[in-house]
Amino acid sequence: MRRLILLRHAKTERDAPSGKDQDRRLDQRGHHDGAEMGRWLAAENYRPDLVLVSTATRTRETWELVRTALPAVSARHLPELYGASPSDLLRAIHGAATADPKCLMIIAHNPGLHELALALIAGGDPAGRRALDANLPTSGVAVIDFKIDDWDDIGFRGGQLARFASPKLLREESGEA
Repeated sequence: MRRLILLRHAKTERDAPSGKDQDRRLDQRGHHDGAEMGRWLAAENYRPDLVLVSTATRTRETWELVRTALPAVSARHLPELYGASPSDLLRAIHGAATADPKCLMIIAHNPGLHELALALIAGGDPAGRRALDANLPTSGVAVIDFKIDDWDDIGFRGGQLARFASPKLLREESGEA
């Protein structure tokens, strides 16, 4: 079995001082939510063996917050994850086959990450699927399991949604909303 964790970057400022989208930084809520989702991942024992991170500032900052809760995890920063389509993201997943992690995390961007999650899922958690159908919000996490032994064998409609979470859903579950 292989597990894929898709994490959208945390909430960002509207515009970067440089004017470049790739340079947008996390805002105050993004710092809070990114750290919260890192703690949630650790508490739920969703611990990746390898993390693929877009080189955009907001994804790198999100990873740094998550990494605090998941120390000793190897990460690769890949420029091709910025603006990636579902097919581009699938190629990055297949590229992880050489490292052969049992659990792989990708930290990237919408719309590609959301579209990839929807394309990979054939079943699993119905409530999570309904929530994910609507949106993969900032700091949203989709945990998808595959009954395969090799990352090269992952394809669309091959996974089962194990869990979907976001800071808002976690607040609602705890009664804080």
